[in-house]
Amino acid sequence: MNYRLALKRLALSAAMVTVTLTGASLTALAADYKQAPALDEQVTAGKLPGVTERLPEHPYVETMVDGVGKYGGTLRTTILANGDQYNLTRTIANELLVRWDPKWSKVEPSLAEKFTASDDATTYTFTLRKGLKWSDGQPFTADDIMFWYEDVFMNPALSPAKNPTFTVAGKPVKVRKIDEQTVEFKFDSPYGLFLQQLAYGQGHLPVIYPKHYLSQFHEKYNKDGIPDLLKANPAAGDWVALFNSKVSLTFQPAYWQNLELPTLNPWILTIPYADGERVAAKRNPYYWKVDTDGNQLPYIDNVTWAKLDDPQLMALKMTSGEFDFAFRHINNATFKSVLFDGQESGNFRFVDVKDLPANDAVILLNLNSTDPVKKKIFQNKDFRIALSHAINRQEIIDLVYVGQGAPAQVAVQPEHELFNEKEATQYTEYDPEAAKAALDKIMPNKDAQGYRLDETGKRFTINFMVADAFGLSYPDIVQMVQEYAKQVGIDIQIRTTDRARLNTMWNANEQDAYIWNCVGGLNEVYTDPRCYMPFQKADIFFAVRWAEWYANPQTGEEPPAEIKALMAAYDKVNASANDEDRKARMKEFLTLSAQNFLNIGISRPMPKYMMVSKDLKNVVDGIPITGNLWHPAPTLSQWYFDKAQ
Repeated sequence: MNYRLALKRLALSAAMVTVTLTGASLTALAADYKQAPALDEQVTAGKLPGVTERLPEHPYVETMVDGVGKYGGTLRTTILANGDQYNLTRTIANELLVRWDPKWSKVEPSLAEKFTASDDATTYTFTLRKGLKWSDGQPFTADDIMFWYEDVFMNPALSPAKNPTFTVAGKPVKVRKIDEQTVEFKFDSPYGLFLQQLAYGQGHLPVIYPKHYLSQFHEKYNKDGIPDLLKANPAAGDWVALFNSKVSLTFQPAYWQNLELPTLNPWILTIPYADGERVAAKRNPYYWKVDTDGNQLPYIDNVTWAKLDDPQLMALKMTSGEFDFAFRHINNATFKSVLFDGQESGNFRFVDVKDLPANDAVILLNLNSTDPVKKKIFQNKDFRIALSHAINRQEIIDLVYVGQGAPAQVAVQPEHELFNEKEATQYTEYDPEAAKAALDKIMPNKDAQGYRLDETGKRFTINFMVADAFGLSYPDIVQMVQEYAKQVGIDIQIRTTDRARLNTMWNANEQDAYIWNCVGGLNEVYTDPRCYMPFQKADIFFAVRWAEWYANPQTGEEPPAEIKALMAAYDKVNASANDEDRKARMKEFLTLSAQNFLNIGISRPMPKYMMVSKDLKNVVDGIPITGNLWHPAPTLSQWYFDKAQ
C-alpha cells in the first residue's frame, strides 16, 4: 500500500477522472433508477417523490465488493450503554465532501462531485453534486456550508475554539461561496494535508448543519422566536445551549438525540441513543448513492443497536446469533477464543481489521495539571522515564493480552515506512532499580510506608482515572501498574468511571492521569498526531491547555520552548505540498516527539478483527478503522443479506 499521497494528483487528476466516469456511467441510467421495495407504498401514495427526483443529478456510484446486492433486512449490532456515541458515528455517519477509498489508498470525491487544489496548497475548491437533498427532502447546497462557516464556525459563542482541521498556524480558513454548488476554502499559509484531513471523520463539520432547520435556533435568524423556544426547552439556559442541544460539533450524544435533525446519512434515527434499551435507524429515502446498476442505496432497511453495559454479554450474544455485526469492545485478544469457537452457533465469520494504533494502552499524565506540584513533576521528563522503567510490560502482555503484543512506546507500527525501532522501544526495559535511582533525585524523601514525598512534604499521589471501555481491560492494567509504581515508591490511587464521565473530565482538565489507546500507528499519523504532541482532537487530552494554545495562541497556556519546537516541526509537515518533503519532515517530527517522551506506552497492538454474519455480502476484508478513519461507515451502505431474514 502506498501511504504517501500526492496532493496535486489527488486534487487535480484523480478527482476529475472520477467525476467524469461517474457522470458518464449514470446518464443513461437516470430513467432506470430503482428504489427499495420498502419505499414503494409511500411513493405510490404520493407521500414521497419518485426515486429519480430524490437522487442528485449525478449520484455517487458505489464500487461493489461482491457485486450488486439485494434490498431488505435489519442489521442487528450492539453498543455500550454510556459514552459510546462514536459507535453510531462509525456505523452510519461518515458522509463527507471527500472520502478515502475502501482500501485507504487515495482521497476521492464524495458529496463534492469534484475538487481542485492550488499549486501552493492554500486554496481548495469543491463543487457539490447538483440536486443533493437532506433526509427531509430539502436541498443541500453551498448555503448550508456557508451557514456552518459564517454562523457556527466563525461565531465565537458557538465555536470559541476552532477545530484544527480548519485552521493553520492558529488562523482559521476563509470560506467563500462561488455559486449554489461551489465553495472555496482558502488558508493563509500552505496546508498540504487538508484533503487528507477532510477525508477523515473530523472533516464532517461543513456538512452536518442544515440551515433550513437549525436557523430557527440561531439568534441571528430567529431572535424574536428564541424566548418561546427556550420556554419549550427549559433545560437550555440560552440560545447557545439550545442550538447545541439540536446538533453537536463532534458527534457527541446531542447529535444522536435529536430525531428531527436532517442528515445526509444512509440511515436516520428512529430511537435515540439515550432512550430505552436499544437504538434504531431506518433508511434515508433521499440518500444520494447508487450501485453500479442504478439501485439507490442503502440495501439494508434498518439498523438496530442493543445497548449493553458489559462487553462479555456482547460476546455471548454474538455467539448465540443475536447480532449480525460487531467489532468495538470485543475485537481483541480477551474475547477471540470464545468468539472463534462460537462462529457456527452465531452464524458469523471473522473479517480482518487493520486497526493498528500507535499503542493499545498508554499512560497519559496530565502535563497541564491545575495542581502546581503535580504539574511540575509530570512535566519532568526524567519522572516519566522512571515510571516507564518501573512497568513490567511483558507481564501485562502475558496476563492481560494473552501474550499478544510487544513492549513499546507510542510509535508508528513496523508495517509503516516511518517505523523507527529505537524510538518505538526506548525506556521499555523493566528496570525498577533504575527507576528508583532516577526518582531518588526527584523525590528522595519517603513516608513510613515507603511512598515518596513531594516538595511540600506530602505523599505524592496520582489519582488515576480508568474506564472499562472497549473490552481492553484497562482496570486490570492499571491495577498492575499501581503495584509496579508502589515498588518504586509512587502512590497510585485508582478511580473508576464510565467513558462519559471521563470525557467530561478531559475537557475540564480535571484528571491527574488516565489510560487510553493512541492513534497514529499507520498513515493517519500525518493528520492526527494527538499522542505525539498536544493537538486538539477528540479523546486524547494529556496537555489540553498547550493544545488550546497551539490552536489559538490567544487562548490556553503557552508551552515551554521544547514543546513549541515540536509544534513548529509539525507545522512543517502540515505545510508540505509534496510527498518526499512531507515524509522527511514527518521523520524529523517523530524523532523530536520521541525525544520529548510525553506519554508512556505499554503494548504494541496486534491486528484486530470484526464479526459479520455469514449471510452478509459486500463486506471489505482488511478494512482499516484506525483513528478518525470511521469505518465501516463509508462502505456499509452497500452491505446486503444474501438470504432472506
